[in-house]
Amino acid sequence: MELIMNKLKSVFAPLNKMPRVALIVIALFVSLGTFAPWLAPQDPSVQNLLEAGEGPSVAHWLGTDHLGRDTLSRLIIAANTSLVSVGSVLIIAMTTGIAMGTVAGYRRGWVDDLLMRIVDVGLSIPSLITALAVIGIVGPGYWTMVLALALAWWPMSGRISRAVAVSIMSKPHIEALRVLGASPWRIYFGHLLPGTIGAVMVYATADAGTAALAVATLSFLGLGIQPPTPEWGQMLVDALPYLESDPRQVILPGLALTAAVIGFNTLGESIALNRIPKPLTRRTLATRRLEVAGWAKENADAR
Repeated sequence: MELIMNKLKSVFAPLNKMPRVALIVIALFVSLGTFAPWLAPQDPSVQNLLEAGEGPSVAHWLGTDHLGRDTLSRLIIAANTSLVSVGSVLIIAMTTGIAMGTVAGYRRGWVDDLLMRIVDVGLSIPSLITALAVIGIVGPGYWTMVLALALAWWPMSGRISRAVAVSIMSKPHIEALRVLGASPWRIYFGHLLPGTIGAVMVYATADAGTAALAVATLSFLGLGIQPPTPEWGQMLVDALPYLESDPRQVILPGLALTAAVIGFNTLGESIALNRIPKPLTRRTLATRRLEVAGWAKENADAR
């Protein structure tokens, strides 16, 4: 039992250095997005014009929108929509970027040059411009938006994957595996790919907030998720005509989107900063000197 508790502590130890508020916001967002169909108190698509624009009440905790739909239910379902959209974008982008980056870092030579020039072209164009261009050619829609954002997002994953892959391939244990006759497939899938995925996952955590904002932006422009599917950006554009008469309809989805973006950005920044070695403080140096002195004295006494 003690061994299990120690293992759990080691797994969750990195969370102690993370901002608690950001963790709570992200946990709430993920929980709402995962269990939204069971948490929503009412059907978010049912309209009742007799209750349009009503304020908070027992039947509607956050009131209703201009069509009489329950605002709380729409916000919860919108969390599910955003979670699935962002997850799909990052999974497709990471898979593509990791595949190209690791192949480039493993093969090097002309394969590396060719793949990295493709990545450079993708990085030279702003991600939102790329997404708008793809949607303009194919047409608006949910999966068109997901594929367009994934196409705009994958080059950075490819660049990071290539850098990590080159670093791993220069390690002594990789050279030892080659000398021992390990197959290229074993080196790639057993050592190179697992080591690269972790670094890209850190980047994806930091980029989830930007992806959520991009999904909301495209939906706000009418190029992403289409009505009547609830989505925070789409809820904002629907409520704009009622900004003066009922600002609650604009404030609530805006707050939800802002909290999710800030939570992911704060968590990603914290993870990135924790991976940077920090200079030792004077107290830490003094403590370590005392430890070394005590260790040297024990060895001297033992002799």
